[in-house]
Amino acid sequence: MVTRGARPVRRRARRTGMLVGAAATVCGLLLSGCSGSTADGASGGKVTLRFTWWGNDDRAQRTNDVVDLFEKRHPGITVSTSFATYDAYVPKLATQAASGDLPDVAQLDYRQISQYADSGTLLDLAPYLKNGTIRTADFDPHLTRTGSYGGHQVALPMSVGTTGFAYDAAVFRKAGVPTPKPGWTWDDLVEAGRRISALHLKGPDGRAYTGLGDVGGTEDVFEEWLRSRGKKLYASQHTLGFTTGDLTRFWTWTDRQRRDGIASQAKDTAQIGSVAQDSPLGRSLAATDFNWDAPFLAYPPMLGDQIHFAPVPTTGGRPGQYFKPSMLIGVGAHSAHPKEAAELIDFILNDPDAGKILGVSRSTPANQRIAQSVGKTLEGPEEEVYDYGRKIAGYGTEPPPAAPPRGDVVLQQSFSRTYQLVIFERKSPAQAAAEFVAEAERELR
Repeated sequence: MVTRGARPVRRRARRTGMLVGAAATVCGLLLSGCSGSTADGASGGKVTLRFTWWGNDDRAQRTNDVVDLFEKRHPGITVSTSFATYDAYVPKLATQAASGDLPDVAQLDYRQISQYADSGTLLDLAPYLKNGTIRTADFDPHLTRTGSYGGHQVALPMSVGTTGFAYDAAVFRKAGVPTPKPGWTWDDLVEAGRRISALHLKGPDGRAYTGLGDVGGTEDVFEEWLRSRGKKLYASQHTLGFTTGDLTRFWTWTDRQRRDGIASQAKDTAQIGSVAQDSPLGRSLAATDFNWDAPFLAYPPMLGDQIHFAPVPTTGGRPGQYFKPSMLIGVGAHSAHPKEAAELIDFILNDPDAGKILGVSRSTPANQRIAQSVGKTLEGPEEEVYDYGRKIAGYGTEPPPAAPPRGDVVLQQSFSRTYQLVIFERKSPAQAAAEFVAEAERELR
């Protein structure tokens, strides 16, 4: 079985140097990759790399274990590690990128590729792919291409994942709702929410327990809703692939669920963040929550083994769901040690022992050979995530779209913020949609 569970994150003292009290805390929170040694010389002639990522404590423990193993096999390299939640990570990494101080190795979101590559923040990995320092023979070429921009391979997928709805199977059974299967529709989802809400269950504080979490503020859901209708989020790096009318229809649909009492209340939707605990499902106020497959692993330990993962609904059987890198990894353009950074990336992606340690903490490994090996060792929710991916692949999905435009990181936040104007009834779905589309068109120019 792959190592798992809520183990305490071991302090990597030799990487953080002699820091004291609040200074150490600030260093960790700011993802500064602080270290008591600098590259070359100060650490006895060794190369020091900075490596940063987002995730929870379990992912941090596993990643630090892999780094320990890498250092043992590469005694001339020390790795200073840092991590944070996604919400804290994104703005800090953007600040580092803007100042030309991106860490040597950084975990990247699919949405960040265009933003950083276009500004010259990421190193072209082509030389290290060509000379074999980084190997991609066991990767799906379609997936590998998601890390390219302008003809340059600036990042590589760490894992492959897809989306779904975490749901409480016990509540579904109580409401007489069938187990969701590939091909179920958006109408089926709404009907499930209606039947569950009709049970009039109560949350921990006595408030109404709804069948659905409100997905109106989640751009990923809107994209898959569009794709299931033959449209897409972006037509090009500078053009939207949908109209104001499309977004009006989507937000009218989600707002109606809230008004009908089958989706979460506005104040609960507004609290949704990057961790499962913030969702209505995580707070035992709803029976469903949209998420990616890797974060799904947080639900069963918190809520029980009755929490499972369902496919994204379709429109008349047409799926909008697709596979994409759960996250990618790249090298800062100004790294003083690009070769050693490439060696660390190759180790994380391709070493069988590293694969065993990481398991599916970042979803299914992008290295298909390692994924097959890891899949044989999994149990419980981790096995469910692995099997879920194979089931969705068997049903059929389209290749992932190109990396979103560089303005998408801003627009993703704006999407959620603008939808709050709808749920707090300050603007109609049509007014909010017009406002968002106008902002998006300005951002993409």
